[in-house]
Amino acid sequence: MASPTSQRTNKFTTLRLRFLMIMLLCHTPHESKLFSANQNHQKIFSPPPPPQQQQQDSNPHAAFDTLDLDGHFSFQNTAHASRDFGNRFFFRPAAVLHPKSVSDIASTVKHVYEMGPLSGLTVAARGHGHSLQGQSQADGGIVVNMESLTRRPSQGHLRGGGGGRYVDVSGGELWIDVLKETLKQGLAPKSWTDYLHLTVGGTLSNGGISGQAFRHGPQINNVQQLEVVTGKGEVVTCSEKQNAELFFSVLGGLGQFGIITRARISLEAAPDMVRWIRVLYSDFSKFSTDQEHLISLDESFDYIEGFVIINRTGLLNNWRSSFHPKDPVQASQFVSDGKTLYCLEVAKYYNSHHDDAETVDMQIQGLLSKLHFITSTLFVSEVSYLGFLDRVHVAEMKLREQGLWEVPHPWLCLFIPGSKMDQFASQVFGSIVTDSSNGPILIYALNQSKWNNNIKEDVIYHVSFLASAVPSSTGKDGLDYILARNQRILDFSLGAGIGLKQYLPHYTTQEDWKGHFGSKWEVFLKRKLTYDPLAVLAPGHRIFKRQYQIRKQSITEGLLKNT
Repeated sequence: MASPTSQRTNKFTTLRLRFLMIMLLCHTPHESKLFSANQNHQKIFSPPPPPQQQQQDSNPHAAFDTLDLDGHFSFQNTAHASRDFGNRFFFRPAAVLHPKSVSDIASTVKHVYEMGPLSGLTVAARGHGHSLQGQSQADGGIVVNMESLTRRPSQGHLRGGGGGRYVDVSGGELWIDVLKETLKQGLAPKSWTDYLHLTVGGTLSNGGISGQAFRHGPQINNVQQLEVVTGKGEVVTCSEKQNAELFFSVLGGLGQFGIITRARISLEAAPDMVRWIRVLYSDFSKFSTDQEHLISLDESFDYIEGFVIINRTGLLNNWRSSFHPKDPVQASQFVSDGKTLYCLEVAKYYNSHHDDAETVDMQIQGLLSKLHFITSTLFVSEVSYLGFLDRVHVAEMKLREQGLWEVPHPWLCLFIPGSKMDQFASQVFGSIVTDSSNGPILIYALNQSKWNNNIKEDVIYHVSFLASAVPSSTGKDGLDYILARNQRILDFSLGAGIGLKQYLPHYTTQEDWKGHFGSKWEVFLKRKLTYDPLAVLAPGHRIFKRQYQIRKQSITEGLLKNT
């Protein structure tokens, strides 16, 4: 048994690595709860059992005929699993598993693992298919349709009391359904993503951030327990106190160490109404100063985000469909054409049955009075808590009606040190990026103390360029132009020493991934050797190749001994 000192050391190192991973991989989503350092140097590679008589990978029916499943495999209708929200990468799997139990997933992964290192089969968990660059795909492998594995929170899995309020949910459950069920009990999770029609396991494998992260940290910081299927097909329950290394590895681990089949999510008392506010700035320094001021307060808004808006005509008129101007006359005179503007978006939650409306107004006015926005641009809306959190879905429905949802999404999501944000903004906003009509540009400040206490910077910024491309266009709204613009942003940042990290990155070589992880690559590789030694899981990230790649590499790098 490890000594208390070594346990504290491991946990401290774990927290550092956890934050680094959300910065590196991370969302984002991003993550912060990744790896604890292994203080000893013993052999940690667990070799697979001897390969059984190999089935031909070209005949997936035969390879899986022996499995006794509650669900089923689909070998014909697999086209949907060969695409994702990014609409840029298309890899068709050999089969799609529609599980009805955790044992279905475990049996499938174990079977692939026991086929040995000579098999080329891989397994990818697919939630709502919202990955951007093929991360949830498995070329010629098995895609697990996680949405088939649902267990409604209403079925006796909502808990409260002295142990803290939480809900147990399937990894395939959508966050919007988790919200609706917990609201029936007057409760809700603390941290969200902007878009709720994503699976629990999907966002927890990446990070999960939104405007609440400045206070509560990313979603992966608000998990009490997980059930995980490892790359060996083992079903393991883990938490900070039980199988902690796996727990910290899987959260934000890009699916490289296990498939999340159940998560225990922390809850808090839920409001029922939201005061939703937008204001504009023309000066980035004032905008960022006000954001950093707000996230530093103990009593602040409950949600804080921002947008960059470049050369938009009739901006405030467009807001009138959902918001009301504080001063309609002044707002009508404001001109947004040709300008680079910064929108601060904040929200105050309250309970209409218990909170006094006048008190809520006074709290909001007190916070706004300390800010330096353009006074004529103050817009306010009153919406339900559910409506506010599900706001992006409303935009989705409109885009679907126009045929603009299932288009390429060449997104670029970044984390930028607060000390470098002014330099980044001065070169990128209005110079490299001269128009924001292709999609939102998010920018908001986060407290690093909510992720890790041993980081030099007090504040980091999440910046996301959420562009949609017109498939047939060769102009500024076309895919090639947007990808080239993204690369210009990255090239500038590298040359200027910005020190950014990509969230939800896409790299094509392992050398790029090594550079991404830096000094933490060895820890990442050790965890992979422990929990998925044959690189069965999550092939879409292109970090590891199947067969002997990991074992050969680990021997070369001196991570294995006596093998």
